[in-house]
Amino acid sequence: MAFGIDRYELEKWKTEVTDGHISFLTHYWIDERFPGCNTVTKVGCRDLQKLTEWGAKYDLKATWIHMDGEHPHFDLFGETQASILRQEAQWEQINRFDL
Repeated sequence: MAFGIDRYELEKWKTEVTDGHISFLTHYWIDERFPGCNTVTKVGCRDLQKLTEWGAKYDLKATWIHMDGEHPHFDLFGETQASILRQEAQWEQINRFDL
C-alpha cells in the first residue's frame, strides 16, 4: 500500500516516465517482504534502454525493472535507495521522507 503522496505527484511522475524522462517518486510503503523498509523510491522511464543504462550506473540489473504497463521502473529500498537518491541530488525526497 502506498501513502504519503498526492494525486498530483503521482500523475507528474507518470507523465515524466511516459515522456521518456528518468523520474523519481518516493512514498511510504509497507510490505512484510521487506522488513525495516517503510519507503520505496520508484525510478521510472518508458525508454527501456535509457532506464537500463541509468540503472547500470548503480549496478541495478535490467531484470530488476518492474515492467508496469506504461511505467516501467526500478524499486529502490533501504541503503541502496538512500545512496542513489543522494547521488542523484534528490534532496526534497531525502528530507521529506527522512532518508
